[in-house]
Amino acid sequence: MTYLGFSHYLILGIPTNAQCESSLSAMSTRRYRSAAACQNCRQRKVRCSVTVTGIPCIGCTQDDRDCHLPPGKVQTIRERHARRAISAATSPANTQLAGMTAQSPGPEDAFPGINPAHQNNQPGMNGASIPGTRSVSHPPEYPQSRAEERTGVEIATKVLGRSNKPGQAPFYTGDSPGFGSVFDICSSPRQPIQRHILLTSKTATILSPEDKEYLQYKGVFTLPQNSTCNELLRAYFHHVHPLTPVVDATTLPHLYPTGGNQQHNLLLIWSIFFVAANYVSAETWKLEGFSSRKDMKDSMYSRAKCLHSIGGETNHTVLLQSALLLGFYHSEADTHTQPWYWLGVAISLCQSIGLHRCSSAVCATSPIPQQQQRLWRRLWWTCVFRDRWLSLTMGRPLRINMNDCNTMMPSADDMLSDFAELPESMSDAYIPRDLPQLAQYWVTMIQLTQLLGKTLTLCYQPFGPKPSFQQVERLEREISMFHLPENKDTVSSPVVTFYLYHLQLHYQAFLVTFYRPFITKTPEGLPISQQSSWQTHIRNSIDTAALQTNAVLDSLVREKLLDFSGPMTPPLLVPAMHVHLLNCKSPDPLSRRLGLNKLELCMMVLEQMQHTHPSSSLFRGIFLEAIHHIFPTYVAQSTMPELASSEDSLQENVMTDGMIAGFNIGEDAIDALMDEVSIFNFWESLNNMQS
Repeated sequence: MTYLGFSHYLILGIPTNAQCESSLSAMSTRRYRSAAACQNCRQRKVRCSVTVTGIPCIGCTQDDRDCHLPPGKVQTIRERHARRAISAATSPANTQLAGMTAQSPGPEDAFPGINPAHQNNQPGMNGASIPGTRSVSHPPEYPQSRAEERTGVEIATKVLGRSNKPGQAPFYTGDSPGFGSVFDICSSPRQPIQRHILLTSKTATILSPEDKEYLQYKGVFTLPQNSTCNELLRAYFHHVHPLTPVVDATTLPHLYPTGGNQQHNLLLIWSIFFVAANYVSAETWKLEGFSSRKDMKDSMYSRAKCLHSIGGETNHTVLLQSALLLGFYHSEADTHTQPWYWLGVAISLCQSIGLHRCSSAVCATSPIPQQQQRLWRRLWWTCVFRDRWLSLTMGRPLRINMNDCNTMMPSADDMLSDFAELPESMSDAYIPRDLPQLAQYWVTMIQLTQLLGKTLTLCYQPFGPKPSFQQVERLEREISMFHLPENKDTVSSPVVTFYLYHLQLHYQAFLVTFYRPFITKTPEGLPISQQSSWQTHIRNSIDTAALQTNAVLDSLVREKLLDFSGPMTPPLLVPAMHVHLLNCKSPDPLSRRLGLNKLELCMMVLEQMQHTHPSSSLFRGIFLEAIHHIFPTYVAQSTMPELASSEDSLQENVMTDGMIAGFNIGEDAIDALMDEVSIFNFWESLNNMQS
């Protein structure tokens, strides 16, 4: 080893032992003071983070105190932050980011809504003030981890009841074993903690120039004429809202610009307009320059979908409302799977907000306003409604497990309370006068949906246990206690009359669904002596339900109410058509002919609806092929010759000779359709062909 002499230490600049001891001695007596400290930290003689984090410092944040700097130090802190910001902006890692955010936002960037003032009213998370502190904006270089810590502090103070600061963004902490269970340790068992809280709203996302240019190209910033907007809004509240009440009616004055107030939400507007386009007159879509009603719906759906994906919307309630409305979209291009996709989005948003856990006890002590709770109940039960009926019509598994949910049942007042605040002139212009009766129909529909969910869970789980006779009997008694409302008013409006018929169609489809699995199999525990009478009871019940479906269709045709049908109407005919098709296989010639006649009535109704609802063409084409399978010489006669030149002709929507909506209908699908047990087998075969 080579040893250096004293002179070499001096030449190389390496301190000697004596110099090190002198330096250590000096460090032990020297105290470093921060360049600046707030008044609270100065009084307590503790280190202050204000030079790093800005105002408020960490100490004042934790102690829930106002953070103040001496006047002479404020300018020093600002200069230091400015130098750091310049240094950070010129670093190679931030050069690209700086270029992306260089442009100032235009009017189109203020989402939700177009008005930039609306965006300025929504404070950002970085500027969110902790209770007891001043709301100030942090400098650009404020660490993201610090902002997340402040969010965590805000969540904790809200949950534990230590903050009364108002918020706008709903947040659900979740239940055990999630991180929300941490709060149970800090709370009293006699006072349950709040799982649903309101946090400070996040600012709407600033769109990039590329996204803004794309949305401009898609036409999302160009609204229809005012007369068209009026007709679309009226169509929504008359024909969509009574069955899918997902919009808060108090926002009606702000849904589109009618004057100086420009605080409207484009995502919600286009979602409403898309689903309402089913009910406007032909003159309306021609006035807007569309070639057909389908063209108008596709255009509006495309705009709403773009805004949902890249529009920068941060309000989960608005995203949920939009997803439920966009779930009514059917297209041959995606083999009619869009409703299932959007339902999944809606349910995920529901569960992230915690709408599935809004029991009466939670609502009684919740900081969420009553009006918001009413809207949440409607949104959640609309998701349950769509989940059950789409599962039935599409042969998909249930997404919602009711054992995980305790949200209280909705009431008619949940729908009606919104409209009490509307001006009378606006109510007369847009709202149906029979809304109280329609609200009662909606509550009845939700009750029927609960029965459908129990039926699908008990009878249609392929890998579940076989239902017992006691379970089936118990559910049948529950069904017998369910009563449909009667229309005793002879002067009811056409809207009310249609929705009563529509409710009856749901009920008959449900009955067919309940009894169908037991046509060829018996539940566990059924005595052998009762099996023959049980099979007769099942066959009579299912035939009666199918016949009642035809009776309702006959009433709809005679009273000229088919134009009120919606996207959910065609699937309600499928269970009865399945029964009629099975009767076409009867060994008795007269029974076969009667079955075919009943089936043809349903086919005529589907033909009438297919110019508006593409799923009608899909179902009609499928059953045409099935009829040809039983009656090879059968020739379908169109009852609407004018469809050949209409907006959606039969040739455009359905192709016979084994081709339906772009895919082949093979022997497997036809055999499944002939199966007496379940139409679910048919859907499974059809889905396998699509994949």
